[in-house]
Amino acid sequence: MAKEQAAGNEGGLVGCAEVPLQEKVEDVPPDGGYGWVCVGCVFVINAHTWGMNSSYGVFLAHYLSTSLFPSATPLMYAFIGGLSISQALIVSPLATLTTRLYGTRTTLLLGVALETISFIGASFASSIWQLFLSQGVCFGWGMGFQFVGSVVIAPQWFSTKRSLANGIAAAGSGIGGLVYSLAAQAMIRDLSLAWAFRVLAVLACGVNTVAALLVRDRNKQIGSSQLSFDYRLFRKPQFLGLLAFGFLSMLAYVVLLFSLPNYAKTRGLTAGQGSVIGAVLNLGQALGRPPIGYFSDSFGRVNMAGTMTFLAGFLSLVVWMFAESFGVLVFYAVVGGTVAGTFWAVVGPVYTEIMGIVDLPSSLSITWLVLVLPCTVSEPIGLQLVSFNGGSYTGAIFFTGFMYVGAAGCLWLVRAWKIGDLEEKAAAASAGTVASAAEFKKTPFVRRLVMWQRV
Repeated sequence: MAKEQAAGNEGGLVGCAEVPLQEKVEDVPPDGGYGWVCVGCVFVINAHTWGMNSSYGVFLAHYLSTSLFPSATPLMYAFIGGLSISQALIVSPLATLTTRLYGTRTTLLLGVALETISFIGASFASSIWQLFLSQGVCFGWGMGFQFVGSVVIAPQWFSTKRSLANGIAAAGSGIGGLVYSLAAQAMIRDLSLAWAFRVLAVLACGVNTVAALLVRDRNKQIGSSQLSFDYRLFRKPQFLGLLAFGFLSMLAYVVLLFSLPNYAKTRGLTAGQGSVIGAVLNLGQALGRPPIGYFSDSFGRVNMAGTMTFLAGFLSLVVWMFAESFGVLVFYAVVGGTVAGTFWAVVGPVYTEIMGIVDLPSSLSITWLVLVLPCTVSEPIGLQLVSFNGGSYTGAIFFTGFMYVGAAGCLWLVRAWKIGDLEEKAAAASAGTVASAAEFKKTPFVRRLVMWQRV
C-alpha cells in the first residue's frame, strides 16, 4: 500500500514538473464526435479565406483588361496576389501569440474582422497602393489569423482518421476557389467591381463568424507548446527537411495557381475559358485532398505526401508542358489540381507525425515565416521567366515541375530519418531501456531511402 501511495505521489510530481510531456503521453484524441463539427468549421473557414483568395485570378484578369489603375504594371498585380499569401504567413507569430494569450476563438474573430475590412477597403480603392494595402496586406493578415488559428484543430481531434479529417478540412479551399472564381466573375460583370468586393465582405464576415464560434481546440488537454518562435527546432535535421519541402512546394504551387488562367490566354483561349480553367483547378484540389487524407492513414502520411508531390511535378512536365487546347487544359486542371496543393492537405498530419503534437504549433509558426519568401516571389519569378522567353511559358513550367520534384526529394529524406527514428524507438521498447537504443544499429540511411515502410 505504501509503495502504491509513493508511486502515486511520484506520478503527481512528474505531472507538475513536466506537464507537456505527461499530457502528450496520456492524451487520447476522441477520433470523431465533436471533432467532425470542427472539421466542418475549418472546411468553411478555408473556403472563405484561401478559397476567396484563389479567385484573385479573376480580379487579375479584370485589372489587366481595364485601365482602372493606369499607373500599375502586370508585375505589381502579380505581387498583390503573392502578397496576400505571404502576409497570411508572416503574421503567424502574432497569431500564435494571440492564441496563447486569448484563445483560438479570439484569434479567429480578429481574422474575420481584418478580412471584412480588407474587402470593404478594396471596394473604395482608387489607386494601386490602396489595393496593395487592402486586397494584399489587410486581406493576408485576416486570412493568416484564421488559418493559423484553425490549421491545428483537426489533428488535435483525431488519431487514426487524422489525415482524412485534415484532407476534408483542406478541401474547403478548393471548393471555395471553385465557387468564388465563378461568382466573382459574375458579380464583376453584373454588379461592378466595388459591389463584388462588398458582397464578398458580407459573406466572409457572416459565415466565418459562425464557424469561429462553433470551433473548439484541445490545447489544454494536449498541453501543446504555443511558442511563436522556438529556435531549438532548427537543431533538428528533420525539421529543416520539412522546411525545404514547404519552401520548394510553395515556389511551384503559387506559380501554377495564378499562372494557369493566363497561360490559357497565350494559347489563344478567351478570358472566360481561362477563368473556367482556374475554377476547375480549384475543383481538382477539392476532389483530391480528401482521398489524399483518407489513403494517407493506411499508406503512410509521409509516403503519400512525397508521392503526390512528385506526381504534381511529373504532371506539370509531361501534361501542362504540351497542353494546347481547352480540353487538355481542363484535363490537366482536374488531374493536376488533385495533387497541386498536396502541401496544404498534408501539412498538419505530416508535421504531427515528424515533430509531435506538442511541438506542432511552434514548428508550424516557424514554417509559415519561412514560406513568406517563396509565396511573395514565386509568381513574379514565373512572370519574369515568361518575359525572358518571349511570352512562352516553357521556362515557368519547367520551374514549377522541378520545384515540385525537389520538394518530394526533401520529404523523402525526412522519411528516411523517420524510419531510423522508429527503429530506434522499437529497439528501446523491446529492450526496456533507453541505453540499449544507443547501442542499436539502425538501417543505413541510403537503404532507408529505398526500403518500404508505412510512415
